[in-house]
Amino acid sequence: MKTITLRLPEGLDIRLAAAAEKMRTSKSDVVRRAIEAFLEHRGTPQAVSCLELARDLAGCLEGPGDLSCNQRRLKGHGR
Repeated sequence: MKTITLRLPEGLDIRLAAAAEKMRTSKSDVVRRAIEAFLEHRGTPQAVSCLELARDLAGCLEGPGDLSCNQRRLKGHGR
């Protein structure tokens, strides 16, 4: 097994130690499991909706609400 060195902020190290204690395992084991889970899910595409992709754009324009109920705007459409 290879060894790596990892620098953590103190707050994250405290949380890691608490998680390891709760799981009754070592901090190394918690980190190893977290890396494995991250790498497993990284390759699988996540299903997202069109709204999620354009969330920053939704509602940014002003105009009439629903053109489908305005007969004047629909005149000549679909011919």
